[in-house]
Amino acid sequence: MQAKNGVRKKARANHRELDVKIGFMEGLLRRDPNYVDALQLLGDHYTQRGRFAEGLNVDEQLARLEPENPVVFYNLACSYSLLEQYDRAAQSLEKAIVLGYKDFEWLAKDPDLKKFRQQPAYRDILKKIPYKKIRVR
Repeated sequence: MQAKNGVRKKARANHRELDVKIGFMEGLLRRDPNYVDALQLLGDHYTQRGRFAEGLNVDEQLARLEPENPVVFYNLACSYSLLEQYDRAAQSLEKAIVLGYKDFEWLAKDPDLKKFRQQPAYRDILKKIPYKKIRVR
């Protein structure tokens, strides 16, 4: 019983820590809504906290601010995937790859894309990638 309480205590502490980080980033962004580094961190923190819709809003804003950044569009695909918007996830992932995203090993195991990897659109994207050493999971 003591071990379970320790795990719960640690989880609550992690949630509190994330909430503090989120509050800090939100404060920075109230002063400078286009602060890209703060937006990237905030999006990650929202996702870690399970606040997927808010993470998506951040990723969409980043896509407007950084339209040539492949990682931004990869993260956007992840956000769409987490919200089960698979058509949009596919469009964003394809754009990320066109822009130069190349971490195909991570693509094959990223937990944010787990449900998306089960979709036909994901397999269609894999067929277009010249690098063929990707295992579908």
